Amino acid sequence: MDLDRPRMAQGAQTPAANPEEVFQAVEASTSQDVATMTAGSARLKELLDQLGTNAILLEIAAQTSLPLAVRQLAVLQFKNHIPIRWRSRKLLTDEHRARVRTLLLSFLDETDETIASCVEDVLGKLARSDYPSQWPDLFDNLMQVIYTEFPQRASQTEENPVAALRLRRALRLMYKVVKQFYNYKLPNGVKVMNMIIVQLHAHLSQCYTQMLEGFSKSSINEIALVTPRIQNDIIISNVLFRILNTMYVWLFQRMGKPGEDPALTQWGHAFFQHSILELQQFVGLRTNFVASVLGSGRLNDEPCRRTMDLLSKRIRAYGKFYYRLAILGPARFVELPNCTDMIMFYWSEIEKATNAPPQSIADSNYAPYPVRFLVQGMALFKISASQWKPRNRDGTPNTKNHLSQQFVENAVRFLVTRFMPLNPHDLESWSNDPEEWLNTEDKENDQWEFEIRPCSERVLVTLCNQYPEVVTPLLKAAFDDIAYKEMTDLQGVVQKEAIYCAIGRCCHRLQEAIPFADWAQQILSVEARSANPSYPILKRRIAWLIGQWVSTATTSPNNPTLWELLVHLMSDRSPGTDAVVRLTTVEALRQCVDTLEFDVTVFQPFLPRCIEELVRMLGEAETQEGKNRVTKALNTVIGQCGTHIVPFMNIIAQPVPQLWTDSEQSDDTSFKASLLGTVTSLVSAVKQESTPLAPLIVPLVKDSLTTSLSTHLDEDGFELLLAGLRNTTSIWPVGGGPCLADLFPIMIAYLADNLDILGNTVQVMESYYLLDAPGLLQRHGMPLFEAYTKALSSNAVVGVNNCQMVGSLALLVRLAPAPLWGEAMHTSGLFATLLKTLTEGEAETLLLTEHVFLFSRIVLADRQVFAQLMTATAEKIGMPEDKLYELLLDQWWGKFDNMGEPWNRKLTAMGVASLVATGKDLVLKRLSGEIFNIWLDCFGEIKEAEVSAGDGDFPHSLRRMWETEDAPEKFYAGSEDTVEYDRRKALYQNDPVRTTQLTAYVKACMDEVALHVGPQQLEGVYLKDADQSVLREIYKNLGILA
Repeated sequence: MDLDRPRMAQGAQTPAANPEEVFQAVEASTSQDVATMTAGSARLKELLDQLGTNAILLEIAAQTSLPLAVRQLAVLQFKNHIPIRWRSRKLLTDEHRARVRTLLLSFLDETDETIASCVEDVLGKLARSDYPSQWPDLFDNLMQVIYTEFPQRASQTEENPVAALRLRRALRLMYKVVKQFYNYKLPNGVKVMNMIIVQLHAHLSQCYTQMLEGFSKSSINEIALVTPRIQNDIIISNVLFRILNTMYVWLFQRMGKPGEDPALTQWGHAFFQHSILELQQFVGLRTNFVASVLGSGRLNDEPCRRTMDLLSKRIRAYGKFYYRLAILGPARFVELPNCTDMIMFYWSEIEKATNAPPQSIADSNYAPYPVRFLVQGMALFKISASQWKPRNRDGTPNTKNHLSQQFVENAVRFLVTRFMPLNPHDLESWSNDPEEWLNTEDKENDQWEFEIRPCSERVLVTLCNQYPEVVTPLLKAAFDDIAYKEMTDLQGVVQKEAIYCAIGRCCHRLQEAIPFADWAQQILSVEARSANPSYPILKRRIAWLIGQWVSTATTSPNNPTLWELLVHLMSDRSPGTDAVVRLTTVEALRQCVDTLEFDVTVFQPFLPRCIEELVRMLGEAETQEGKNRVTKALNTVIGQCGTHIVPFMNIIAQPVPQLWTDSEQSDDTSFKASLLGTVTSLVSAVKQESTPLAPLIVPLVKDSLTTSLSTHLDEDGFELLLAGLRNTTSIWPVGGGPCLADLFPIMIAYLADNLDILGNTVQVMESYYLLDAPGLLQRHGMPLFEAYTKALSSNAVVGVNNCQMVGSLALLVRLAPAPLWGEAMHTSGLFATLLKTLTEGEAETLLLTEHVFLFSRIVLADRQVFAQLMTATAEKIGMPEDKLYELLLDQWWGKFDNMGEPWNRKLTAMGVASLVATGKDLVLKRLSGEIFNIWLDCFGEIKEAEVSAGDGDFPHSLRRMWETEDAPEKFYAGSEDTVEYDRRKALYQNDPVRTTQLTAYVKACMDEVALHVGPQQLEGVYLKDADQSVLREIYKNLGILA
């Protein structure tokens, strides 16, 4: 192998790769021996980080004498790594980059499509980076090939495969570059794309037109179409068309905007107009060729099949081009020259297809009417028809783009009779695998642009919206003609189903025309109970119809006939129904329940059977999609019915464990997530009645959070646990078995180690504390505080989560007596960690204020425990206790102005008052300064008054003028409509900050410190330097005579 060793770049930090070693690694990676291949792949991965390896890989791929597998692997590795390393000076020198650019243009003779495709992709990406600044001659080199090869090809009658290959490769490279700059949205890229179009469009258009002239000659017959010469001409013209239509689409997006080039716009419109003639020409060529091939029985002839593939691909390319334009600007699209003619040509082909034998339409390149061609036409017609309104916005008739009544009527008729009915293939697939057919049907409905039946339905809706005065009477007449007729044969049933489908799709326009309630009671109820073996087709559509009419608010869900119909269709297991009917009914039920008008009292008589059948179908459904469909409906029913679901709680819960176990055989976790959602909905609906469900909740949550499933189900598991905690009345065992308290150690582990979901963990922790903080601290106090210490010490935790953790600790301190948390808080290092964060003062202000609130809660809960914690911490960290108090008070005072809510400002004032009551010397020394200022601010802002105990509006004998109607929204943490809301509300209402008058509390603390140090020392030592006016104001508020 002849590879030049690249020179080491001056100042490079990485070693230069050895070409021979790189080659050996690539060669070994293609070995059939597993050990050799593994070692080679590992070494190649290492070599990719050396200088010049990527360039060497392209050198290897360029040597045609090497084994194909070696060349393919080399170019694949090159393609995967070069785009992200192209600018790296550690891995490539300027000489390497220049060599790569040259080599990429040397693959024009490459016969292997894998190698050529990789080279095309890489060249396009590198050109986006380097053209024109570093690669100014790129298009000159490519155009030189076209200048050379194209005239020679035009002058020769015999095919030259090598020349055709070079021309195709050069054009493909050009297309990749144009495509890259088409997607370049920055101003520099836009400028370059415009320059490329100016440089290339004229000559490429000339070449393209010259090639098309060859297809219009009379010599292009069935025989000529299968020759390599014509096949290559089609391929080359396809690439030219892709380049030119990409240019035009780019120009189309800029038409009518500043900077538009009139000359390019004129060229583009001419190209668009001519493309319509080309489309008609190629469709005609293909139609005649396919008819000839099918008529002569040559469908298995490989050259014939190749030509049909090429022609079909070319025709689809026109459809993609037009559809892209239509999506970018529907209104401007229909105004393009001859656009209406093009749409009508497509529609004429669709009309021809309706008159052809059914087998003529197939999703195949070899069918007379390929499905994808017809769907493209329908999609284009749908978009265009949305712009073809009978009247303009000003009310004047639209004479330019307006469909006649006869056209619309004919279009509706053949859409409903030809394209919307289920075809034999649909019915066979339904029969063979009902659930899988239904799942496929749903996917096709979501991707209607690619399937003929759902696309035809959307076209019908568009026509109905644009021409209701034509379509509505037509559908009403069809309804009157067929709705009351009993269909016994399969063909009649299929046609009736299509009309029912049309009525469902256009229900918003038929609300006044069709008496849906009467129809449901008199006709649909009878059809839903028919034993005709063909009626599952109709029953499925009946269920869908009900869901469609109700979900679009076209009819009321509060109609017992509809609920009776749906429950019957779900529960029926007779020969005249099947799984498709039941699963479709499940979705219709969900749609009807999930509406604003839904009245649970009307639905309640049907609720028992509904729950019974949904649970039954959970076990019957065979596919994950089917099970998910049922659980989704069940969850909706539970959520909408609320406490009405309580009598059926055990019926719903009973099969869940077995369903969970059975689903372990599948890698798809979506059903497990649905089951978690079902139990979550059930718990949320039955509220405090959910306490006995703990034995079900615990194993589900444990599986979701502690096994390999946690990667996919941790959030669903947290939602279930949170719902369980917020609605239960106890976390301890009720009659034995697992209890919610069993999951608390898992939460501790999550708090310490799983920072990605920390917000959920803290939320769950708070719910635990509200249920039984003392009991949890007795059992888990030390590990809990150690987990907090670890999480709060991590640099990976964001500020919001830190605030949540500190806030949850403040909640815990309020809910449990100090002896349960004081010692553990010190021993675990948590108090020292909190104090360090606050006293250093480097954290975000919001977090520091949360720390102040926490310390206020601690000192309010038990000032002696707080003092002990301060003393122990000072000893532990080796800092004088007075210094620690000094730093603490600096932050306490420094963050006071950052507190906006009166509730928090009063809390802080009470906290510092309690701190004063400890009698600590350093605290008292700051009494006449910052502490008095905090109190005076709060005395002025927070107006309170004692009221008589008999005043019902003030149960705690304190009238708070500063308080809003309720606690801040964040205090409830989303617990509204759960049992926890009442727990939080009670905690809020009994908060000392609300129930204790600030002035009374401060006076009590001052009285206590006076007893502790003596009135004379208090006045003579600690208050001697106080501003007398401030002192008088303090005494006045405290009711003390100076």
